[in-house]
Amino acid sequence: MNRADEDEYRQFVTARLEPLRVTAYLLCRDWHTADDLVSITIGKLYRHWPRVRAMEHVDAYVRGMLTNAWLDERRRPWRRERATDELPDLVDVTLPQAALADRELLLDLLAQLPPRRRAVVVLRFYCDLSVEETGRALGISAGTVKSQAARGLESLRALVADQVSTSGESA
Repeated sequence: MNRADEDEYRQFVTARLEPLRVTAYLLCRDWHTADDLVSITIGKLYRHWPRVRAMEHVDAYVRGMLTNAWLDERRRPWRRERATDELPDLVDVTLPQAALADRELLLDLLAQLPPRRRAVVVLRFYCDLSVEETGRALGISAGTVKSQAARGLESLRALVADQVSTSGESA
């Protein structure tokens, strides 16, 4: 890769690193795994940068690479090391406790969705991609995106209803 391409690659990665980390975290719900996924993605991106930079929707392509890296990890869990002790994440003290609880509840509910459905929901509603952009990122048709998004939202609504009814019974 020539120097100009490498400088352009570095600028792209620097500008998109944190949004990629957050997207990866929403998919896998573990900051360490999210960092691994982003590292895998930017490593592959470096190898293919001259071809990728000429694309019309580079951000969508990179999100697709990230999502595919996560799905690949989900399909091959034996390749990952398992931690024996879990350290708690740092709590953001600027958020009220109710907001933290809502965020944790949403992350718990997302974790209950199947991987492909979770990927569609995260890309469509967190990353605010269109149906077509989500389909391109995941390599699936627009109809599949629509049905997976609808089923994902339906599942989340059912899980919330179960949560509400369960907490109402215990009160």
